[in-house]
Amino acid sequence: MTIGAAPDTQYAERGNIHIAYQVIGEGPPDLVLVWSWFSHVEGRWEIPSYAHFLRRLSAVWRVISFDKYGIGLSDPVPSTQLPPLEEWMDDVRAVMDAAGSERATLVGQSDGGLMASMFAASHPDRVESLILIDTLASNVWAPEHPSGWTHERYEVLEKFVETRWGRPGFLALIDPATGQDSEEQERWDRYFRLAASPATAAAMGRMLFELDLRDVLPSVRVPTLVIHTESPYATAESGRELAGLIPGAQFVELAAAKSIVFGGADLIVDEVQRFVSGTRVSEPDRSRFLATVLLTDIVGSTERAAQLGDQRWSQLLDSHDEFARRQVGRFNGTSLKSTGDGVLATFDGPARGIACAVALRSGVRSLGLEIRTGIHTGEIERRGDNVGGIGVHIAARVEAAAEPGEVLVSRTVKDLVVGSGFSFVSRGSHALRGVPEEWELFAVAE
Repeated sequence: MTIGAAPDTQYAERGNIHIAYQVIGEGPPDLVLVWSWFSHVEGRWEIPSYAHFLRRLSAVWRVISFDKYGIGLSDPVPSTQLPPLEEWMDDVRAVMDAAGSERATLVGQSDGGLMASMFAASHPDRVESLILIDTLASNVWAPEHPSGWTHERYEVLEKFVETRWGRPGFLALIDPATGQDSEEQERWDRYFRLAASPATAAAMGRMLFELDLRDVLPSVRVPTLVIHTESPYATAESGRELAGLIPGAQFVELAAAKSIVFGGADLIVDEVQRFVSGTRVSEPDRSRFLATVLLTDIVGSTERAAQLGDQRWSQLLDSHDEFARRQVGRFNGTSLKSTGDGVLATFDGPARGIACAVALRSGVRSLGLEIRTGIHTGEIERRGDNVGGIGVHIAARVEAAAEPGEVLVSRTVKDLVVGSGFSFVSRGSHALRGVPEEWELFAVAE
């Protein structure tokens, strides 16, 4: 199949960023493909096995696929400035809005499954069901997570990417069991080159290698199917672990499927269709969702109030509150309430929460104030115009542990903002009042 036979490529606008996407098939129901770290929406149609997979899906669903920001036909981004996971998550929402899709089944493959999981946890009202294929809950090996990758194993792959990306034989090097003939390998080599440059591919691999979503996966509350194929980059053990972290998730091992586009397409589509058709469609619980919670507190507020008097202190608080509202809006957050001498706000991504906190810290100093800030990403519950839940409680405990002028975050936040450009200093493990176990906290470097 040639590029000319592919569906028309369209562009969704996300601010001043353009995300390339295609739509094939009729719907609803809708299905959104959230693919791995490299893609090219037009180049994939040159590969017969890939095109077959897309056609099979489109016989059942209206299929929406896209290239992430910085990849394929979407707007480019320097390899040193790749966006954090939450910004790629925005790409999903942008293409769904552009295609007129209110709710869809999300199919995430490999690291694309991490992005799909974050979206499902943060926006359950937009997701019918979630399919994760050969996805790891965390890419990094740890004693309690043996299915992750060691640094040594990743360094071998990174070297291949940097030196052989898109060159003859690259496909056989990264997956010797593919069994593709020379013509098919040439198609894949071209696809790799279309998708990304060697520098971008290597930089993206480095960033994704550090991602760890184990703390947020329990917040996914949509019907979920975890599929494991014979991909060399995931194991049945990692698939079972992933399914075990998501409430009610099902796990299926397809040993006969080498991978989606290497002979396993029909098996996978059949399994997805069985799962989705057998899933009872129900209205999602919009009151519970994943969010980043930011809490601030003015340092020495009682002393300053006594020093200034009620009228001047009230005027200063008004200036503080107005500045805080502007900054929360600037970073696409939601101001929920003033806590009297602080701020409570939520964001749909931790990098935005940190950026807002840094701006608040700097800005209130011009008012002669100092604040301490705590940030945590977790499940919260909407209660009218306010929020509650364990995520809010943890953020409050993190804020209480912060020093004056410090932006303190939980490890969960740190693990989710890989590639955002923020630097952190460990503040050690803390016992947070009312919260089980000890939590490692990190200060955002000034």
